[in-house]
Amino acid sequence: MKIIFHKYSGAGNDFILLSQRENTDFNVSADFVKKVCERRMNIGADGVLFVAESSAHDFDVTYYNADGTTGSLCGNGARCAIHFAIANGFAGSHKVEFTSLGNVYSGELLRKDYVKFNLNPPEDIRLDLNLLLNSKKVKGHFADTGSPHLVFFYNEIKDELQLNEELASQNFPVKEVGEKFRYHPAFQPAGTNVNFVQVEDRFLKIRTYERGVENETLACGTGSVASAVIAFLHYGIKGPIKLLTKSGEYLTVEFNYDNLQFSDVNLIGPAKKIFIGYFNL
Repeated sequence: MKIIFHKYSGAGNDFILLSQRENTDFNVSADFVKKVCERRMNIGADGVLFVAESSAHDFDVTYYNADGTTGSLCGNGARCAIHFAIANGFAGSHKVEFTSLGNVYSGELLRKDYVKFNLNPPEDIRLDLNLLLNSKKVKGHFADTGSPHLVFFYNEIKDELQLNEELASQNFPVKEVGEKFRYHPAFQPAGTNVNFVQVEDRFLKIRTYERGVENETLACGTGSVASAVIAFLHYGIKGPIKLLTKSGEYLTVEFNYDNLQFSDVNLIGPAKKIFIGYFNL
């Protein structure tokens, strides 16, 4: 069977995108996802996007983590799917409405390779959590933006975790620290993604350990949204909030906040098709 795929990058978060229109007899399996996402031995990616037809909306998208699991929203993946759907005639304009995990979302192509994704309001926001690690209390914050995210501010944890490297350093222990909190008892059984954030004058620096990838990724969309809304609540940083990701690309988070409720939450940034290819399955 010949499988056609599109390789996409959303601010450095990379995906293998498959379209039901192009692969009508193909069903995605966990084993398939784990195989094709393996770097250096296969195509390589942070995850797989499967774009399917929808009777009520422009399309439906399912996101698979690199380990084959699904069940959570991927913000950068959604932006890549929006770019693909508009470029390939799933909608009649630069705006789309689509479903993922049974929820309805929308988005639009703002300009070439620059996409806005409208998320649902964040849920289960918890500030100033005292998390025990090796008998030490570490301050963190939590928000569910379609995926669960723990947010650490660098200045709040550097002493407790004895972090000697700056956040931008290649030696900053994103994976080492991230995997300890990814499985922390406070977030079982599903676990959580872990974000490390440093507040700058005009933007936030962010690095993310993603569950399902079980490593640092170059960018994380839902993590950027969680970090932005928590920075607003915790430090009073007003939107739109720009975040500098590990890839060097910026993501922007917009939102409204009224009567203790978030609305009109948007994730904006680059989404680019890198190449198209095929393989024989």
